[in-house]
Amino acid sequence: MFYVFLLTFIAVTDIYAYQLFKLFVKNKRARQFYIVFTLVVLGYLIYSFFTYNRVTGQNPKSLLAIGIFLTFYIPKLWIAIFLLAEDIFRVLFGLFKLNKFSRLKNNVSDFLPRRSKLFGYLALLAAAIHFGAFVHGIVYGRYKFRVIEQEVFLKNLPQSFDGFKVLQISDMHLGSLDNEVEIAKAIELINAQEFDLFVFTGDLVNNKATETERWIPFIKQIKMPKYGKYSVLGNHDYGMYVKFDSEQQKAANFEAIKDSHQKMDFNLLLNEHVYLNNASDSIALLGVENWGARFGEQGDITKAGQGVAPSDFKLVLSHDPSHFDLILSQSDVWYDLTLSGHTHGFQFGFELPNGFQWSPVSYVYKHWGGLYEQNERFIYVNRGFGYHGYPGRVGVWPEITVLTLRTLK
Repeated sequence: MFYVFLLTFIAVTDIYAYQLFKLFVKNKRARQFYIVFTLVVLGYLIYSFFTYNRVTGQNPKSLLAIGIFLTFYIPKLWIAIFLLAEDIFRVLFGLFKLNKFSRLKNNVSDFLPRRSKLFGYLALLAAAIHFGAFVHGIVYGRYKFRVIEQEVFLKNLPQSFDGFKVLQISDMHLGSLDNEVEIAKAIELINAQEFDLFVFTGDLVNNKATETERWIPFIKQIKMPKYGKYSVLGNHDYGMYVKFDSEQQKAANFEAIKDSHQKMDFNLLLNEHVYLNNASDSIALLGVENWGARFGEQGDITKAGQGVAPSDFKLVLSHDPSHFDLILSQSDVWYDLTLSGHTHGFQFGFELPNGFQWSPVSYVYKHWGGLYEQNERFIYVNRGFGYHGYPGRVGVWPEITVLTLRTLK
């Protein structure tokens, strides 16, 4: 059914796109070139699909094919939508004429009005905006790092931790990255911030530990803050989306990924906690393995919190925000603040200066980007450092978050 849907989608969008091309371009050679170009692009996509290697998993080469598909065929979808709407109008108008005059000539044009260039211009405009945005997202957007500063007011935060700064990044997906210059700039941007604690909230790789080798020297350059650097695992860190020759090989890959955290000077928390002390006060930092409504439940918050007093302030690192939605915000144990990632903000959306934001991922995840409060407990969802699937970002840029914790008085 998937293949049938995909082939139908490609056929319909290409047919309508060619109709639009014919509406504006009368030159025969130009039309022939368009057909050849379309077949070349389609041929490359088919080749990429059938040569995809599940042993390797997603990498910059396979991501390029996804990017080409989205860049060329989603704009064609806009064209199909506008021209299909026009076709519906044309058919209804033809039926009206047929009913009113009860006779038509043999020519089809007597029944269907000619295509209007107005619909053509609207379709072309929508397609051009989408095409330009997705090209920009691939060329510039995926490395358009930004720093978001966010204050969080917390009633249980000890007074001595008022003003405590946490720098968070998430979802590096090192197997997707391909530009050392831009990553070096991102590390410089991180180090330019003032922060007391560094945290990474999962998805270090796409699939395999070997993806980290190129980038360990870069990530290791993140400066060591006073309270250290901590991390947790995400769903991609378990090797669930790639084929291994044996379970032993998969287990070895998992151990190597965990070792990579140590090589980057990250203290990986595996369903455990540490205390961060300041004078006579302390806060508990709990780190759980991945727990998600859709991608595995390896995390154990109960185990991570063993030995933590109910009255202690609890800062939780948990990759998937659905953990907060379904468990942490509903628990009898009070978890003050959760830091998550996972959604990437879908790498596509709108974030306006007035605070309005939208992304398609909002229909899947209740908490997908930024700060949220639920049952008087807070979660911050980082939109991701890297990218996966589509090799770019549109409107939802890669994020470095600096959270300032404030004591609510």
